[in-house]
Amino acid sequence: MPENKLYLPEGLRPPVPLALDHLREALETGDILEAPVQRCGVDHTLLLNLGGVQGRIPRKEAVAPWISGADRDIAVLSRVGKPTCFTVTALESDGKGAPVALLSRRAAQERAMAYFLERLEPGTVLTGRVTRLESFGAFVDVGCGIVAMLPIEHISVSRISHPRERFQEGQKILTAVWSLDREARRITLTHRELLGTWMDNASRFRPGETVRGVVRTVKDYGSFIELAPNLSGLADAKERLSPGDGVSVYIKSIRPERMKIKLQVIEKLPPAPPEPMQYQITDGKLDRWVYSPPNYEKPVVETVFTAPSP
Repeated sequence: MPENKLYLPEGLRPPVPLALDHLREALETGDILEAPVQRCGVDHTLLLNLGGVQGRIPRKEAVAPWISGADRDIAVLSRVGKPTCFTVTALESDGKGAPVALLSRRAAQERAMAYFLERLEPGTVLTGRVTRLESFGAFVDVGCGIVAMLPIEHISVSRISHPRERFQEGQKILTAVWSLDREARRITLTHRELLGTWMDNASRFRPGETVRGVVRTVKDYGSFIELAPNLSGLADAKERLSPGDGVSVYIKSIRPERMKIKLQVIEKLPPAPPEPMQYQITDGKLDRWVYSPPNYEKPVVETVFTAPSP
């Protein structure tokens, strides 16, 4: 397996059969495995069923050491029912002849963090899995349960009031490293750059088409309608529209030189599930990202990814 695929987010690791022979092999190789936690004991030992072999993750091995206090207890309890990564540290007997596998999630997380701190730079594209949504942003597992922060202002160019307007918990997404604090072991993410530039998004639409949009902002002079997460247009004022409303809109004009799309609202539409993300960038490393069209009268450089000082 390529090295950058060793540390996938929990829940995204390809399933592999788990039985005693596989656990013996993982004990020798140090491979990272994954299985759902079945139960958390009174001593906060996590219990797993590994193909008929009982797996145990002791409390001190359940979470990386940089998580402490009440957050540590919550992190342990919240693993029940969820895929959890681990390494095999020992194979023992339960005293009745049945094998027991001693496991460590902490070891997998420490290896993943060491890899990230050594290899990641601002602009590096990562696969993530959304673990929690708050008003200020999304918490994203970027590998082996290591959680990074994706602030709401970095989710898309089109402004949203809450990350749930873009994501669902458990959703697989792509992100890029915004900043990396090696001393604090803190990774901050961005997402909007991967959704493409104004031209990337505008090229999907044509004047004369009628398409679905979402009202994002209502002003006296009109409403800003989102056509895609990184693209909005302005429609003339229309009564009884509110942010979040689904609408059908007629595209009157698209003007790249002014980075403007003129729309006409046709009618309100019933709610619909969000469309899958359409990423324009899916891997590699970003150095500089320009949102505005090349011939835009006031060029805008949205992001320059700069490596931190050593």
